Amino acid sequence: MSQAVVAKLKQEFSAAVVNTVEHRGEMTVTVNKNDIVAVCTFLRDSAGYNFLCDLCGVDYLGSEPRFMVVYNLYNIETKERLRIKAAVGEDDCCIDTVSGVWSTANWPERECWDMFGIAFNGHPDLRRILMPADWEGYPLRKDYPLQGPDRELYQGRLS
Repeated sequence: MSQAVVAKLKQEFSAAVVNTVEHRGEMTVTVNKNDIVAVCTFLRDSAGYNFLCDLCGVDYLGSEPRFMVVYNLYNIETKERLRIKAAVGEDDCCIDTVSGVWSTANWPERECWDMFGIAFNGHPDLRRILMPADWEGYPLRKDYPLQGPDRELYQGRLS
């Protein structure tokens, strides 16, 4: 079934689909970041992927584009999963929010912002969710200092 969905996706968004990979029965589709909302809306409305299970960031330090935003989708009726990925460059570290497509994207997008510094354009409340509001840096970036930021800045919080 997911292969049929991917074929429909390629037909509808031929310029947006960058790559498709099937591995161990799981389908992954990489799309252009500028088309993420349209692709996700199509998958929700036309393919039945009515649940965003997870959204996360990946840091490929040393590569360009450096980041990948990964969306794990689920069709509750058919019990099928689909993974969508969109590359985000370090120089333009943002992508449009899909919180209007699935409200469950709200907090994972905030977490991705907080940990990786990937901004979600149009997000209703993009602010830190795990780290203090005045925290500097993004702890899940591979170039983040292993011992954390300057310890003197956060001395009261670290004890």
